[in-house]
Amino acid sequence: MKPLTILLFALLTISAYGQDKYSSAHFTRLTLLEGTDYVMAAIDNVEKMFAMSSKSLLFINTRNGQSKQVDFPEDAFIKKIEQIRIDSLQINRVIVVANTVNLDNSKNIDWKDPGQIIMLSTDGQEKVQLTEDRFFVRTWIVNPQTGGLVVTGDYDSNNNGKYDRTDKPEVLLFDLKTLKLISKISAGK
Repeated sequence: MKPLTILLFALLTISAYGQDKYSSAHFTRLTLLEGTDYVMAAIDNVEKMFAMSSKSLLFINTRNGQSKQVDFPEDAFIKKIEQIRIDSLQINRVIVVANTVNLDNSKNIDWKDPGQIIMLSTDGQEKVQLTEDRFFVRTWIVNPQTGGLVVTGDYDSNNNGKYDRTDKPEVLLFDLKTLKLISKISAGK
């Protein structure tokens, strides 16, 4: 009877420990931001069941040690981070493609929700979301001659919170110097 009791308490302890929401943070994707005094690191949260997701970016000034953390919503996830540097046009920014909006109002942000394009300054002080919450980003490219950011995707035109065949495909053109929308081109026009 005594070994059975000890086994029962051990199982209860392990079960309770496994249910607790232990989490830890790790710095990953350490990136030198060329042409600046800054290094950027993604902060990945390792939670229950070892699920990792970036929720924050840390910008570290390597000259004086000061830092700036840029946070995203709790259940968001960052897909891509890239520095856009065009010296001839005085453009030096960080582009982040991330799912930050729970458009379909499900339990949390997931792969069915749209990805947004967010531009950050290389010191992390400025954060501007370029694409609308209802725009599903598909691809993007930067023209280094003009500083134009071309983004393709689909706009949730029927406002149902998900991508479907009735949504309107569009091409968006942004000026990376001003971070303003220059033009919007719909498919078939």
